[in-house]
Amino acid sequence: MTHVPQIKVPATYMRGGTSKGVFFKLDDLPERCREPGEARDRFLLRVIGSPDPYGAQIDGMGGATSSTSKTVILSKSAKPDHDVDYRFGQVSIDKAFVDWSGNCGNLTAAVGSFAINNGLVDASRIPQNGHCVVRIWQTQINKTIIAHVPISNGQVQETGDFELDGVTFPAAEVQIEFLDPAEEGDEGGSMFPTGKLVDDLEVPGVGRLQATMINAGIPTIFVNADEIGYTGTELREAINSDPKALEKFETIRAYGALRMGLIKDVAEAAKRQHTPKVAFVAPPKDYVSSSGKQIKAGDIDLNVRALSMGKLHHAMMGTAAVAIGTAAAIPGTLVNLAAGGGEREAVRFGHPSGTLRVGAAAAFEPSPNGGQWVVKKAMMSRSARVLMEGWVRVPGDSF
Repeated sequence: MTHVPQIKVPATYMRGGTSKGVFFKLDDLPERCREPGEARDRFLLRVIGSPDPYGAQIDGMGGATSSTSKTVILSKSAKPDHDVDYRFGQVSIDKAFVDWSGNCGNLTAAVGSFAINNGLVDASRIPQNGHCVVRIWQTQINKTIIAHVPISNGQVQETGDFELDGVTFPAAEVQIEFLDPAEEGDEGGSMFPTGKLVDDLEVPGVGRLQATMINAGIPTIFVNADEIGYTGTELREAINSDPKALEKFETIRAYGALRMGLIKDVAEAAKRQHTPKVAFVAPPKDYVSSSGKQIKAGDIDLNVRALSMGKLHHAMMGTAAVAIGTAAAIPGTLVNLAAGGGEREAVRFGHPSGTLRVGAAAAFEPSPNGGQWVVKKAMMSRSARVLMEGWVRVPGDSF
């Protein structure tokens, strides 16, 4: 029997924030994978090693967690005043499915570095020393993201002393700005698709919950920890080892997605794993992080735990952090109330791996129909590093 040999495709394996993923230039992909569709999805699934009924992704580049089952495709931007177009694919571990419905805020931190290293940013815009401002167009959510990438001697600087909880080693700081993170036109409508800062959400098998449902960074459903039997200081094992808890959160996510207008039937949630996110919030409280670090209540404004792809995240998704910062800046949301209420332009929250600070400036704009809250920019610091570069290989008949 004749077997088709493997092909090799240029790729870079990068860490961005608390995630890892395989990065490609669009023009380096096999020709039939340069357009969205089945061939592209099958190629990326094979690269990552999915679907894997063992849940390990042994035969691919994935790391068997939502944070490490990710792909990025970049190209020179077709958008005026932008450098690079950014496409993100969240690859399911156990299903033959790539979710293109949202962004990855963590891997965004690596987009600028990859773009510079791979000739997607004009050389005239790269300083000899200082910071290169990379203007990113996120094609799936139609948003502009600005990355401030440190440059040393004309090259991307990856080493440094910036520490990010959830990442073992220090690296160079990359500042990220998400412009108009909740701009009208997001899937589901405006920043608060239900028109309310806090809703009563009826969830079968769970009951009636208060919920803040927001489109900012990524569609996110926030609920109070105490309403669902938690303290907000839980680590991954407390949630991920409990099938009933995971089922409960998925049910909350599905009914929240329905209320937000992201799906037309709760059954559709199973095919939309990446968005929306579901998170629970609580006032600040002492806890010990997953690394053994003591987190003091006095050092944070609130605690937040968030789930991604059906599991409690080991730290915090970057886009969910944007949602947290945005909601915290708007008086009356559950996130804002957990942080003590009132007006604020930044919040530091506790997550399973430690703490994270995110800033957002919100303003209420009156209008004849009552007005709405707007947020022009959310900001955070991450880091990024190339882990390996060269080629990935996949069987030639796999896509």
